[in-house]
Amino acid sequence: MALPTTPSAPSGKPANDRDAAQQDVFLREVDEALREQQMVDIAKRYGKLIGGGIALLLAGLGGYLYWDHSVKQAAGEVSEKTTLVLDRLAAGPTSAGAALKDLEALKSEGSAGARANAAMLHAAALVQTGKAEEAAKEFAALAANPEAPQPLRDLAAIRELAIRFDAVPPQQVIDRLKPLAVPGNPWFGSAGELVGMAYLKQGKPDLAGPLFAAIGKDKDVPQSLASRMRQLAGQLGYESGDAAATVAPAQN
Repeated sequence: MALPTTPSAPSGKPANDRDAAQQDVFLREVDEALREQQMVDIAKRYGKLIGGGIALLLAGLGGYLYWDHSVKQAAGEVSEKTTLVLDRLAAGPTSAGAALKDLEALKSEGSAGARANAAMLHAAALVQTGKAEEAAKEFAALAANPEAPQPLRDLAAIRELAIRFDAVPPQQVIDRLKPLAVPGNPWFGSAGELVGMAYLKQGKPDLAGPLFAAIGKDKDVPQSLASRMRQLAGQLGYESGDAAATVAPAQN
């Protein structure tokens, strides 16, 4: 007679797995509850501060967008007005008087560059209407204006000294414009011509001649100015070489 088999003891592994899973779920619920409570505490403690910061950020962004739009719109309006003034100046001296009134208003509108440009045009219009000394004063003020773009300041200095050349000591012309009278500078031709003429007033053709010759051979100088400089250089016994200004003995 076969003995009844004794059933084997059930394994505890499934039960342990269930317990571990339940414990894991419980821990996750506790962790989520803690996080929710932390968020509530943060909201209570810093809610106004965070909300205020967001409001300031949105207000700042909105302000910037409005400012950017206003600046671009204002710049467009100033540009349109300047274009109309240029048309009047191009029409000749008869229209320069009306252009002066418009430019006087534009001198206080727009960016620093736009105001400086209006001041430059206003002074040029004064020259066109025969008010050279008033123009020279405005050119001088623009040249000394630290807010104006440097190229406009340099050009204003050249225009001022061109008007006052006969009344200003030649050394003053040289001291102010010599830094501009170098190849590569956008005002090399205009500044160099005045510096060379100041050298001639000082009785220094040996300094004026090579400078005139260098201007004459510079390809970036306007053709009319370059031609005039070559002529002056030749009269002083200098000539413009193909690659560089060279000193040539006077031809008898």
